[in-house]
Formats: sequence, C-alpha cells, structure tokens
Amino acid sequence: MKKYRVRVQVLHYIWKKHMIGVLSKCYGDSTRLVTGSADQSAKLWDVQTGSQLFTFNFDSPARSVDFAVGDKLAVITTDPFMGLTSAIHIKRIARDPSDQTGESVAILKGPQGRINRAVWGPLNKTIISGGEDAVIRIWDSETGKLLKESDKEDGHKKPITSLTKSTDGSHFLTGSLDKSAKLWETRTLTLIKTYVTERPVNAVTMSPLLDHVVLGGGQDASAVTTTDHRAGKFEAKFYDKILQEEIGGVKGHFGPINALAFNPDGKSFSSGGEDGYVRLHHFDPDYFNIKL
Repeated sequence: MKKYRVRVQVLHYIWKKHMIGVLSKCYGDSTRLVTGSADQSAKLWDVQTGSQLFTFNFDSPARSVDFAVGDKLAVITTDPFMGLTSAIHIKRIARDPSDQTGESVAILKGPQGRINRAVWGPLNKTIISGGEDAVIRIWDSETGKLLKESDKEDGHKKPITSLTKSTDGSHFLTGSLDKSAKLWETRTLTLIKTYVTERPVNAVTMSPLLDHVVLGGGQDASAVTTTDHRAGKFEAKFYDKILQEEIGGVKGHFGPINALAFNPDGKSFSSGGEDGYVRLHHFDPDYFNIKL
C-alpha cells in the first residue's frame, strides 16, 4: 500500500478559534460541511468557498455531527457540562442559508456520560448513538423514544469511541477502548461480527468496495509500559469483514489514530492522528486481489 502524507494547514488555521472535533459533509452534492467543536458550537460551512454559513450555539461542547440523507436535517451531540447532561440535538438545515435558524426540532436525553457518536439510521427514521457507558442505543428520531439498547453480554465492555455506517446503511461498525470493534445489524441491533485487536480502538471505517474493515487507535505514548509494548503502535489495521482475520496494516502516524475514512470510490483512505497530520493512502493494484 502506497502512503502519502499531507499537512492540512487549512484545518489547522480554523482550529485556532474553532477546535474541530468531528465533521460531516452533506450526502447530496457535498457542497456543505458541518463541524462540531469544544468551543460549544457547531458550524455550517460552504465547501467550495470555505465561508461560514451559520453557527449553532450550545451550553456545552459539541461532540458529534451527522447529516441526514437528503441534507434537510443534522444531528449534533453535546457533552455533559456544568450540571447539564449529554444530549442529542436534531437541527433543520435550510436550503437558503439566510433562512437558517438555531432552533432544535427535537432534543433527546437519557444516557449517563458522554455520547461520543450519533448517526442517522435508515430513511432518517432512527438515530444510533454510542458513548462512555458502552451501550449502543437506537432512538425514534420523531418521537425521541428509546427503541433498542445493545445487550450487555454481546456489547462493548468499555466506552464506545467511534461509529460508522455501511454504504447501504444495513449495518454499522463500532470501535471501543475495550480493544475491539463490532459489526451490528442496523434494524435489529443484532451483533454480527467482532474484531479483536491488541490496542484501544479510536476510529473505524469500512471499504465501500471490498469486505474490509479498518481499525485505528493506539494507547497514548505516555501510558505505554514496558510490559505492554504493543499498545503504543499506531498502525491502521485491516480485517476481513466476514472471516474477522487481520489481513494487513499501514504505518505512518507517530501518535494514536483518531479518524479514518474511505474515499467513496474505495481506492484510497485517509487517517488523522494526534501527531497533527492527515495522511492519504492510495492502494496499489495488488490490494484489490488480496485472498485469504
């Protein structure tokens, strides 16, 4: 696998005032971007010009953002802060930025601790969330009713750090500090597969072309002991989605990997780490012929 490294100076500039924790681009034409930040705001951007279209203000840090299919709604999660509980906010996204408001269509509350990720379910009818309490929840996006929770026996044992959907939305993948990632059926919340690694998992993604799962993470260097030398490794690990076996890895980062994403064409992927770099990895032709 060929590896290319680029320094993303535009994001570094934005971070001076708006420390971006997570972002989501719109599904339709990729003309808009929404970002969440510890500065207690989420911002809507014009991708082509880089101009800021609107700011959603909150009373606590914004942890996770996700556009709904159709780009008319966005879900934003906020952290527990100064007596406030963690919450899931549903915002309406106006076609004309001049008509945009900061009002929430609905606010969902319930979980104890921080909600690290929340994404839309099929047809925008549900919202899937996961966080510090290691429980995956499926909510009715219209009524706010809690529909399902992951089983303690099958679920993660430590905080859920990441959550991503498959291209068709039929299943989703979660990563956890319990050194595993799990594949779930979206509608029934049935556990399908578990991928075990030797380090905390901070980021997960799935190939849109092949049955491949990619995990990223790694324990902070300051916390790595001489008896657990493997925990500090910062590779992106590839697994066969069906067989659950590790099939390869990509090195490069000098700190934990906190973000992973495939190019929609499946021919490359990107990784972001605490070393301050975003790396673009373009696959060699041999990658598409891997056989176990």
